[in-house]
Amino acid sequence: MKQYLIDTFRHNNSANRLVLESMAELPEKGEAINVFCHIINSQNKWLDRLEQYPNDTKRDWSLPVYTVVEMGQEIDESTAAWIAFLEGKTDDELLEEVKFIGFDGGHWTCVLQDIALQLNYHSIHHAAQIQLLIRQQGLTPKFVDYIGTKYRKINVE
Repeated sequence: MKQYLIDTFRHNNSANRLVLESMAELPEKGEAINVFCHIINSQNKWLDRLEQYPNDTKRDWSLPVYTVVEMGQEIDESTAAWIAFLEGKTDDELLEEVKFIGFDGGHWTCVLQDIALQLNYHSIHHAAQIQLLIRQQGLTPKFVDYIGTKYRKINVE
């Protein structure tokens, strides 16, 4: 599971970088920027929740809002922090419950791998939203499907 989570963070980061390239061409970037910043801020907030417990992280789910240029560096740094965090864990540790301060200020617990899975699925969900916003503005988004990183064309004679 550990390697799967790390590989999925890496894939999502690559896909998000492609989404970001398409976003740079948008005439109206506002909503796409907000959604992309939410991906970054969610990854950062969850990691802070785990590292700062029992203290409450003051990070916001949507703020700060970055420029398109800044978002590339921020998503890379956020993803790298998660990968480093996961690399420091064993598969058994990924199955342990971790504690965090929740949305209501209360103390909560969850299995660590489920948090990492959530962040990866969350990234996919919001990248798809941005892809739709790109299409709605008349542009064709870049191909970001996982299979696109795996298949290859062959010559058949």
